[in-house]
Amino acid sequence: EMQLERAVEAAGMIEHVDYVTQATVAGPDGRLRPDMVVRLVGGKSVVVDSKVAFNGYLEAMEAKDESTRAGRLKAHARHLRDHIDALGAKSYFEHFTPCPEFVVCFVPADAFLDAALREDPTLLERAFDQNVVVATPSTLVALLRTIAYTWRQEALAANAAEVHQLGRELYQRLSTMGGHIDKLGRSLNNAVGSYN
Repeated sequence: EMQLERAVEAAGMIEHVDYVTQATVAGPDGRLRPDMVVRLVGGKSVVVDSKVAFNGYLEAMEAKDESTRAGRLKAHARHLRDHIDALGAKSYFEHFTPCPEFVVCFVPADAFLDAALREDPTLLERAFDQNVVVATPSTLVALLRTIAYTWRQEALAANAAEVHQLGRELYQRLSTMGGHIDKLGRSLNNAVGSYN
């Protein structure tokens, strides 16, 4: 969760996009509480979860013999696969509407994902089938920066629309004022003609 916060800060999301940590909603099996909900343009949300177990990976790195290491790496891949399946089953997108039909599974280091993919090369395909996007810090920062960019573009589009509306209003007011000045000129000409 700390790595997730750092990734959000690195993406500059604090200034550009509203996000909520530990948001809670009622689900079919009790309360659902993802680690983060990033707000998108138009009131949409992206759900990010970072509760992946890495004990198998850490134990593999501390293992003294190769067979123990291989067994713990297989367990690490299995834990990540099980977590992906659990995230897919939660269907966060049904509870945080409107929301794209996926949840982001944050893995705090590329090495964790790489080790799992070496043991289970079909892991990413399985994640996509479960509507789960696996993101490491670098891919999450890219995703969040894209979201921040859409916020900026939305703000620019809103400002441009407001400038356009104000320009139309100014044009109409100037046109009305021109009509009044023209009428005043005609009245003055009539007054001068009547005087003469």
